[in-house]
Amino acid sequence: MSEFIWPVRVYYEDTDSGGVVYHSNYLNFMERARTEWLRSMHLEQDDIVKKYGILFVVHSLSINYLKPALFNEALLVKTTIQKLTKASIIFEQQIIRTIDAGNEEEILTTGSVKIVSLSVTKKRPVSLPKPIYDLFSS
Repeated sequence: MSEFIWPVRVYYEDTDSGGVVYHSNYLNFMERARTEWLRSMHLEQDDIVKKYGILFVVHSLSINYLKPALFNEALLVKTTIQKLTKASIIFEQQIIRTIDAGNEEEILTTGSVKIVSLSVTKKRPVSLPKPIYDLFSS
């Protein structure tokens, strides 16, 4: 899949007393973008649980804070699949702000998130169902 872009707005609740986005909220923005990426492919996480008996859970992540996002800014979260295996997906994500009327982008945060397919009943990694794997690899 190509790049998926999801807009987010920084609300007061996302910031510290200085109006800077609190560090863990960048992860929330990234999570929302991955969820909306699934929705864009007509996949709802609760439906995946019911139909396939799997959950998508975070296995590991790394994040780099380059520049602060501020209260009331409109940002974009860019998401791409870096690596797809039978039971996991590694996403590369960037949170950016646009400047110059959208002609230039400034990268604020980068992250890599490994998601695994986990059996609901066994709580162990399992292969992605073929229809989902095929969708992710297209």
